[in-house]
Amino acid sequence: MTDTIFVTGASGHLGGRIIHHLLERGVAPSKLIVGSRNPDKLADLAAKGVTVRAADFDDKAGLVKAFAGADTILIVSTDALDGAGTRQRQHLTAVEAAAEAGTKRLAYTSLPVPETSKVSFAPDHLNTEKAVKATGLPYLIFRNNWYQENLFMALPHAFASGQWYTSASGGRTAYVARDDIAAAIAGALVNWPAASTIYTLTGAETFDNEEVAKLASAAVGKPLQVVNLTDEQLAGGMKAAGLPEAIIPTIVSFDTAARAGDLAAVTGDVETLSGRKSKPLKIFIEENKAALAG
Repeated sequence: MTDTIFVTGASGHLGGRIIHHLLERGVAPSKLIVGSRNPDKLADLAAKGVTVRAADFDDKAGLVKAFAGADTILIVSTDALDGAGTRQRQHLTAVEAAAEAGTKRLAYTSLPVPETSKVSFAPDHLNTEKAVKATGLPYLIFRNNWYQENLFMALPHAFASGQWYTSASGGRTAYVARDDIAAAIAGALVNWPAASTIYTLTGAETFDNEEVAKLASAAVGKPLQVVNLTDEQLAGGMKAAGLPEAIIPTIVSFDTAARAGDLAAVTGDVETLSGRKSKPLKIFIEENKAALAG
């Protein structure tokens, strides 16, 4: 593809890696536009010849201006999980702005099975997917499964006490490295398929929490016991530990989704799009054992 590609969320973890892989695949810096609410953080990209623009999802007029001249726009979902509908509003604003700016193609990062997923913010993704389709533009939707990096949220705390409290029960998750997802997305953007497509980006294997705990315990050299709770018990423990009440339902919903099988699908989309093998969870844990140990 020789058209211009715009990537939002360029200063974020996923957006930054997507940009890295686009450049690695030979996309000329002059054909790449990147956006962030904080464009000053992207000075290194600007120095390479990449066009850097301010892109605030709360400013539709500014987004239309930022998106001008982009043939393909990738909307990387935001992290505005305030429970007040901000995230969905931001996404819909970005979709509308992209269409008004005259882009030829539209891509979006979503999550698996948003139609039925138990993840609390799944409706944000489902409604954004519907908005993307409603533009009538050729589209790609990337349904990203659970990052291996998400274990940084759980395992250090678990190792601190030796117990991993969870309500996921035997639910299985196809953990996938964030960089593998980024490489897959970059591959699809560069080699845009003939028809609009929804990809589900997953790891090559599934694991339940008992299996993850065994891998982590072996790598770290500390015991780790999985303690299965109900959703209500897990929420109560989080409240007692001092977590902000507003975010507890969202965190619990991750385990609910795993228990329901929402994160268990395995596809070959990552390897097909990236052209490389995905990173095994065991390797990720071994590479990051110091951080995971807390």
